[in-house]
Amino acid sequence: MDDGGWIQPPPTSGKVNKRAHGVCYEGAVLARNMTGTDELSKTVNELLESPGGLLLLDIKSHLRKRMKLLAFVFGLIFVACFPFTSNVISWLIAEDRLPNDVNIIVITPVEFILLQVRLAAYCAAFVVLAILIVEGAWRGGKNPALKMRLDELKANAPKPTKGAIGTFLAVIVLGGGGIAYAWNLLIPMLLEYLTIDAQNAGLATQWRLASYVGFVANLAVASAIGFQAPVATLLVLRLEVITRSQVRRYRRHIWFTAFVLGAFLSPPDPLSLFLVAMPVIILFEFALMLDAVTRKSAS
Repeated sequence: MDDGGWIQPPPTSGKVNKRAHGVCYEGAVLARNMTGTDELSKTVNELLESPGGLLLLDIKSHLRKRMKLLAFVFGLIFVACFPFTSNVISWLIAEDRLPNDVNIIVITPVEFILLQVRLAAYCAAFVVLAILIVEGAWRGGKNPALKMRLDELKANAPKPTKGAIGTFLAVIVLGGGGIAYAWNLLIPMLLEYLTIDAQNAGLATQWRLASYVGFVANLAVASAIGFQAPVATLLVLRLEVITRSQVRRYRRHIWFTAFVLGAFLSPPDPLSLFLVAMPVIILFEFALMLDAVTRKSAS
């Protein structure tokens, strides 16, 4: 019906209006979801095209190419190390290394062989990781994506100079020092403490083989990693990722973190906590002092 040049829509029922309203609402939701999906896809593409994304893609492609070679190296080292694992276990459970009245037992028929498999696998994994680190360091200096990422972070890439060689040697020496500290002081002290504590409660001290070896290995590895505190501190300072004043500002947080990690690695007595956390804190403070002496102009 014509009314002043306008065509009036035909009358509709309320049911039809509700249906039309629902269709419009669903269309709006769909359009909004499509818009959100487009924005997410755009964000993902931007991340992949960024220097960090290009670097990750390059690492992924390189690992795919090296997968067969790394698997072959892993299997070769595993086979080579497996025959010696029984000697290592016998050395760890020697009577002169255990506290008094402690017996090492196995509770399943395959526990000993499974422990041998784990030790051989750890050795193979360590070799593969070392290969990846060395190859990554060699290829990293030639990777344009890494250079772009360092430019974004305003950091300087380390060069193969005397300082880099000294850093590598320091990592090895400090790692060995951490293992020696754990083996000669930390582990005997903790084992003696745990043994006396259990015996005073009237318990027989019979330790499961896998648990004992895992306990010793975890403490040794944790000490080796903890003793890298000065290397990590000097690296972040020399690469200018963070300034010395900022590190000092968060000194209390670093100390607290060291004691928290010590609490997870030792029995809940003050002496054990002190022996685990203090070497990390001392080495951290030594690194700050060394950086202040060798770079007086750095803030």
